[in-house]
Amino acid sequence: MIRAHIGHGVNRERFRAVTTANVARTPEWALLSPELREAVNVVSTVLPFRSNAYVMRELINWDKVPDDPMYQLTFPQKGMLEKEHYETMWSLLQADASRELIEKEANRIRLELNPHPAGQMTHNVPTYNDGPIPGVQHKYRETVLFFPSHGQTCHAYCTFCFRWAQFVGVEGLKFANNDIELLVAYLKDHPGVTDVLLTGGDPMIMSTKVLRRYLEALMDPELAHVQTIRIGTKAVAYWPQRFVTDPDADDLMRLFEQVVDNSKHLALMGHYSHPVELSTDIAQKALLRIRATGANIRMQSPLIRYVNDDPNTWADMWRTGVRLGAIPYYMFVERDTGARHYFEVPLVRAWEVFQGAYQRVSGLARSVRGPSMSTFPGKVHVLGVSEIDDEPVFVLEYLQARNPRLVRQPFFARFDPKAVWFDELVPATERDRAFFLKPKPSLNSIPLTIESNLIV
Repeated sequence: MIRAHIGHGVNRERFRAVTTANVARTPEWALLSPELREAVNVVSTVLPFRSNAYVMRELINWDKVPDDPMYQLTFPQKGMLEKEHYETMWSLLQADASRELIEKEANRIRLELNPHPAGQMTHNVPTYNDGPIPGVQHKYRETVLFFPSHGQTCHAYCTFCFRWAQFVGVEGLKFANNDIELLVAYLKDHPGVTDVLLTGGDPMIMSTKVLRRYLEALMDPELAHVQTIRIGTKAVAYWPQRFVTDPDADDLMRLFEQVVDNSKHLALMGHYSHPVELSTDIAQKALLRIRATGANIRMQSPLIRYVNDDPNTWADMWRTGVRLGAIPYYMFVERDTGARHYFEVPLVRAWEVFQGAYQRVSGLARSVRGPSMSTFPGKVHVLGVSEIDDEPVFVLEYLQARNPRLVRQPFFARFDPKAVWFDELVPATERDRAFFLKPKPSLNSIPLTIESNLIV
């Protein structure tokens, strides 16, 4: 029995991807100036570009381009590449260089953009049977991330995306695995793991038939210790039809119900970056259908310059989410990868935006946490600015950490009005130095990073 209401006879809109190969054939392309078209063509040789007809038709206000937040969120901008990188790629395109030469130069630039921050390659990949497990990350004791091979793309790409390296076709930069049996075996040997996060890309790009294979494996009776299954997805914003009118949307709702009925908590980690993503009828209906299965939706996004660097935007988004049954969860700081120089804001500004938004909402929206940085040691929460010996300092804490004993212990960094990331901060006191330590790079260092350098 399907607890979510099914509407028969609804119009099933066909998903239509928009990429550099066909964007010039869309009616919206004619609305762009030559300069904006050039930026799309040049920047997309290095950073991935993918949109879709729904995003372009329903979410972007073309009268406000290029300043429209959703245009900034989905279409490449000239400033996303450093000046010398832009000029290099522009020159190659102007010279009608070979695809091989363009790709070679693009890869050189990509390697300068910190494609795998926070120890993703060096410290997060666990081993099993004396070998690393591709497509799996185990950074925190309780939570394992799995990158299903079938879910390593999205309905549209965010221009800020810290997972951009998954989409550029360079195998050495990609996480992926379709061996769900190997993951299950690893989980059975790690009873301390309570949460599994399917991520990507976007797992919701998969058909329900394929997704079912992954989720049903996690319902193995021997995995009773895995209490929560999370699915990281932008589909709720970029293709809500996935949950409402796609041909297998009803089967997807049945699958969600099956997970819940097997005593698992199912959480869709909905990546909402702007209130307009919640504004359409089908986006709101998607939330209602998901909730009717017993699953929860949690809202999270980075704070992104040109998109949502304003308290009112966040407050509006959180209030709307609460009204529709989505739980405000995280405001992240834009990660130190890709086009971060274009999107980043100083940490003090991020805190001011969070504080301003938090002050505008009721208690039900105050489940949100932030600003939070997903750094090498863990999730660093910027609590605010205070003083020690009449000197301003950042007040920080770890919401999650490789070393669990660091969690929720306040520590301090010298105030720096220009700092945009944790690595730019300096301990305020000798005692605070312990919170800035890093283990040396070593594959499969999970046991080391969890148990070493403990503060007693």
